Amino acid sequence: MINNVVLVGRLTRDPMVRKTAAGRSVLSFTLAVDRRRGSNQDPNQPTADFISCVAWNQVADLMAQYTHKGSQIGIQGRIQTRNYDDPNTPGKKVYVTEVVCDSLTFLDSKNSDNRPADNSGYYPDDSAYDDTMDTTPTLNISSDDLPF
Repeated sequence: MINNVVLVGRLTRDPMVRKTAAGRSVLSFTLAVDRRRGSNQDPNQPTADFISCVAWNQVADLMAQYTHKGSQIGIQGRIQTRNYDDPNTPGKKVYVTEVVCDSLTFLDSKNSDNRPADNSGYYPDDSAYDDTMDTTPTLNISSDDLPF
């Protein structure tokens, strides 16, 4: 099975990282992703999808440090669903679908705030994060495994 999501969009608010009881960094954010309108609708009318996302650990720390409302980023991750009991309505479950961000690319121009001079997407003082940011497993898939 494949569960892979790639999105490019802009942050809808300034990121604020939180810490779990175990000390892990977590950042919930919404990514506004432009969408083309159908041919029967006004093509000049801009529209976007607002995708709920979550980032953990080093990715969350990088986003909190180097992005802000309106920053354009690219993310790769996976779709996750979960549920919990609504604390305000006993017996009611709340279902959540979100993208868990495994890797991040900064896409703003190098003249934007907080961009490195070389426009690489990585910051020189964060070289320790380079090996841990991409946690996507390598899949060995042959043509016999594909359904088409």
